[in-house]
Amino acid sequence: MEREGKIRIKAMCLFHKDGKVLISKGFDKVKNENFYRVLGGSIIFFETGEAGVRREIREELLSEIENLKLVDIIENLFTYEGSNGHEIVFLYTGDLARKELYVQNPIHIVEDTYEFDAEWISTDDILAGKIPLYPALAYEALFKKL
Repeated sequence: MEREGKIRIKAMCLFHKDGKVLISKGFDKVKNENFYRVLGGSIIFFETGEAGVRREIREELLSEIENLKLVDIIENLFTYEGSNGHEIVFLYTGDLARKELYVQNPIHIVEDTYEFDAEWISTDDILAGKIPLYPALAYEALFKKL
């Protein structure tokens, strides 16, 4: 029996510099919770994960990605604003070609239908549980490799 909803396929990239990562801030009105998520978005039909993350970062940050590397594939089951979600996430790391973005904080992002901010957040705050970061992952091992 099939349940309502769809499984979304996403490609996201974690950018890091000097003990900080660039992530976007969100708010869940139902949970009354601030949270952060890795930058990126949905892969479109007949697009690879790599092409999708490059397109998403061009759209969000007007930047190319250098040294792109796939680091994990995550099945993300979650509830957002009272609705269940299910994603398969191709998680990458890389470097921003637009180096000035490494010193800009926050970075205001304008998409076709909405606007949001991305911020450079300390990995220590994420590991201490002060900042909920999604998709959920054991980020400690990943941050050690960065």
